[in-house]
Amino acid sequence: MSSEQSSRSGRSGRSAPRGRFPLSLRRRAVPWEHQRPTWREARPAVIAQALKRAQARPSGNWYVVGATRDVRADRPLARTVAGHEVVVWRDAGGRLVAGPGVCPHLGAPLRDSPVHCGTLVCHWHGLALKGTPFAGWEPMPVHDDGVLVWVRLDDVGGEAPLDAPVVPVRPALPNALSAVYVGVGSCEPEDVVANRLDPWHGAWFHPYSFVDLTVVDTPGTAGVDAAADAESEDTEPEDTEPEDTEPEDGFAVDVSFKLAGRLVVPVRAVFTAPEPRTVVMRITEGEGRGSVVETHATPLGPDDRGRPRTAVVEAIVAASDRRGFAAARTMAPVVRPLVRAAAGRLWRDDLAYAERRWQLRSTGRFPG
Repeated sequence: MSSEQSSRSGRSGRSAPRGRFPLSLRRRAVPWEHQRPTWREARPAVIAQALKRAQARPSGNWYVVGATRDVRADRPLARTVAGHEVVVWRDAGGRLVAGPGVCPHLGAPLRDSPVHCGTLVCHWHGLALKGTPFAGWEPMPVHDDGVLVWVRLDDVGGEAPLDAPVVPVRPALPNALSAVYVGVGSCEPEDVVANRLDPWHGAWFHPYSFVDLTVVDTPGTAGVDAAADAESEDTEPEDTEPEDTEPEDGFAVDVSFKLAGRLVVPVRAVFTAPEPRTVVMRITEGEGRGSVVETHATPLGPDDRGRPRTAVVEAIVAASDRRGFAAARTMAPVVRPLVRAAAGRLWRDDLAYAERRWQLRSTGRFPG
């Protein structure tokens, strides 16, 4: 492998963070403008191929609606998915039920209707829905994974349905701290997924959160390099095993989470896309090993200007074997808003990134 290829794949990057203590002091702060440029490594073809592989994976027509905690006893959880109004609530036995968010009587928005003893009661004329078929209202498959609520819309997805959504492996929930952030942008799900499959932008675009970022592995690079070499030599590339047979199609990153001044938390994280609308960042080495940040992109439908809208539903599921983490879990009601605020700051920028990508794509000006 040439030195350029080694740099691009990142396998010559610094070793994964290790050590007894989770915090580290950087030797010196590197000014933002003096960081190592990453644009040569962030090749559009690598990102595009990773996106294409994600889009080819089955979702079973499952879409994330929102957080499990948002299914209240007195109100339904409501979301518009690809132009379809959906409501979710729990029946008298605590079973999660879902269905259209339009009352079958005169079309009232069921999102505004209360739940009494497990029955959703339309606030226009009192039509009561218990989660079973009634007057043309049909329930739809729904799944609660303990953190997020999913609904299955076969007419929207158009795929072969799956009995359950593709839920990433997470830390055991009783020992974890979870929080869910929801934001909305004028873009399509693929723009959100493409953003997350570009780890090279982290320290440049989010210097308030990430420093010392190095992409140390990029599955799919070998195929891109082989094609480029074959094209330059005017020869046919050798047959290779399909990339989907790789054990983990992800981007491995060494990065430090910035706390204050030179104080940071170094980790190794891997980004994978288990289905078309989900990207998972998993910490594989360093503090919080096994913790995940799941980014789910749910299409909502067009806005009043005809632009697509997408909800970003991000689930943070953190775990640690350190004593202090148990105390943090007992303070979850205080910690969750802080975690959501941190995610919101990142997505303020990343949604602008995704929206810009969609604008360029929709006008035929996107590079590549």
